[in-house]
Amino acid sequence: MKYEKEILNAHELDNILTRLTFQILEKCTDFENTKIIGIKRRGAILADRIREKIKQFKDKDIEIGYLDITLYRDDLTEISEFPIIRGTEIPFNVKNKNIILVDDVIFTGRTARAALDAIMDYGRPKKIILAVLIDRGHRELPIQPNYKGKYVPTSFDERINVKLKELDGIDSISISKNIK
Repeated sequence: MKYEKEILNAHELDNILTRLTFQILEKCTDFENTKIIGIKRRGAILADRIREKIKQFKDKDIEIGYLDITLYRDDLTEISEFPIIRGTEIPFNVKNKNIILVDDVIFTGRTARAALDAIMDYGRPKKIILAVLIDRGHRELPIQPNYKGKYVPTSFDERINVKLKELDGIDSISISKNIK
């Protein structure tokens, strides 16, 4: 049996993305030198949305890229015998750029670490800013987001489920737990 409870609806999710965007805009003033990279899959969708909000609020069109961290994971051999590679698309040089790295959920910090390693293979950015929708705690590495939409304390046996209309047909964030 599975317990699941919605913690953010579509409207609340959009409000959080708007707030995240304004936090980023407060700190990022050099738009010519700033790029956005979304971690595939849901981080890429959120990056697209943040980019659109920046266009809406500042009339600036920031270049965007999408990062597949599969081959940089430290648990690659544990996740699947044949992991799915979704491909990285970074159409700009990251060297000396301010990178806004976007992901949906930060948990242990291992996905962010893999993303940092992957970005460094493309060059040495001036700065990397980590923006996440949900921070659920339980870090195993000393990595913290610069901006987080919402902190949701969880236990290890709980899961944060991010549903985005582009992939799932609905915008919703829920927390679930398998009950015995």
